[in-house]
Amino acid sequence: MSQSRPRKKVIIAGGGTAGWMAAAAIGKTLGKIVDVTLVESDAIATVGVGEATIPTLVTYNRLLGIDEAKFMSAVGGTFKLGIAFENWTDLGHRYIHSFGVTGKDHWTAGFAHFWRRGREMGIARDFGDYCLELVAAERERFAHLPDLGLNYAFHLDSTAYAAFLRNIAEEHGVVRKEGRICGVRRKENGDLQALVLEGGTALEGDLFLDCSGFRALLIGETLGVGYDDWTHWLPCDRAIAVQTKSTRPPVPYTRSIAHEAGWQWRIPLQHRTGNGIVFCSRYMSEDEARERLLSSIEGEILTEPRVIRFRAGARRAHWHRNCVSIGLSSGFIEPLESTSIHLIQRSVIRLMQMFPHGDVEPSDVTEFNKQTFYELEHIRDFIILHYHLTNRTDTEFWRHCRNMDIPDGLKHRMRLFSQTGRAFKANDELFAENSWTQVMLGQGLLPKTYHPVADVMSEEELARFLAHVEGNVARTVESLPAHEAYLKTYCPVKAPA
Repeated sequence: MSQSRPRKKVIIAGGGTAGWMAAAAIGKTLGKIVDVTLVESDAIATVGVGEATIPTLVTYNRLLGIDEAKFMSAVGGTFKLGIAFENWTDLGHRYIHSFGVTGKDHWTAGFAHFWRRGREMGIARDFGDYCLELVAAERERFAHLPDLGLNYAFHLDSTAYAAFLRNIAEEHGVVRKEGRICGVRRKENGDLQALVLEGGTALEGDLFLDCSGFRALLIGETLGVGYDDWTHWLPCDRAIAVQTKSTRPPVPYTRSIAHEAGWQWRIPLQHRTGNGIVFCSRYMSEDEARERLLSSIEGEILTEPRVIRFRAGARRAHWHRNCVSIGLSSGFIEPLESTSIHLIQRSVIRLMQMFPHGDVEPSDVTEFNKQTFYELEHIRDFIILHYHLTNRTDTEFWRHCRNMDIPDGLKHRMRLFSQTGRAFKANDELFAENSWTQVMLGQGLLPKTYHPVADVMSEEELARFLAHVEGNVARTVESLPAHEAYLKTYCPVKAPA
């Protein structure tokens, strides 16, 4: 008979989306053998603007056994099929980076190579016309299709999502402690020992999760793990967020509207719209940004505009000693491609897969950090692509972005696509070949050539192939209901009592 081990104590510093995503996952999965305590203070506001997501959250919610319709109703959610980028390539230009795939690939080459030959021959439509998710987004239609035939994510109220997850966590034994953390005790070997709250209560633990946001109370302030600054590639360092009443039916996509020193977001929920402006303080003041935001939003303002200051970059170690940083304490890549909640989710899942059975093993720490670095750098390069690959030269900000030096890996991807039409997904990268292709084409980079397999088809065969793909997409979209109508039957928001 095996000896029973003492219950491991996990202490989570901070709530919000990061804290409660972690608490819900650990509580539901390991709650029978692990004690979880989360400390947060009602007096400390969370950042709470991560309201657009990507399809990986669908998987996360399923892992937790969440009923999607109940979740959507609770968070005022709408469906998201992609992001519309406006004014990024040129003023007045617009394209959509959608989920899913475009066309039908051959095992030697992606659909984009066949499309490229068809474009050269004058028989191909816009690249997006061959993508189900993109056309459905443009037509503002949505429904769940069999076998996950339509890839989607969510727009959600992140504060409501944290509350929703809190209920799940507490149902599985997670204990919430209200209070401010005023001190941290360390063991003789340097590991964390306890969090000290105002009033003197000490919460001892074996494993600590830093979900304290930009402050990085444990991983940064206490353990002194450094931070790599990426603002030379991602110069935006401010955001202002505000909520407004909805004035029109919610579209199934996020809007990203470039301006002279950054961009604005518009995220439609069922009951309101999330708005914000992201900008570089070297080229636009906070007062100018506030004025620009407030002059361009629609609907009655529901909240005071809130300024969020940040520095794009990443912690040099995300797991150090017996502390794991999750969310903003781990690093921040601006929300252009809605990856903030995804990165929380990936850190939580990675931790669950490497959860220590006894003491923290250095090999686990090394592997956790290696995987996290790799994912962050991949996402970082994808975001840089949007800024650097542009025709805009109308402002100093865009001239800087167009002319700045970029990471070697990104240079290679752009050169490869430009010369051969090839994009690729390496290992477990988040953004697949179709994402890179859509954004590079959308930002104006047309490949010089294509794979020779596209020449195997005759012109008539290629024309039939392209028409078949486009026709299937059009027929499927035509069969879908309007996005707003589907929301009203699937997950209506309950009126407050």
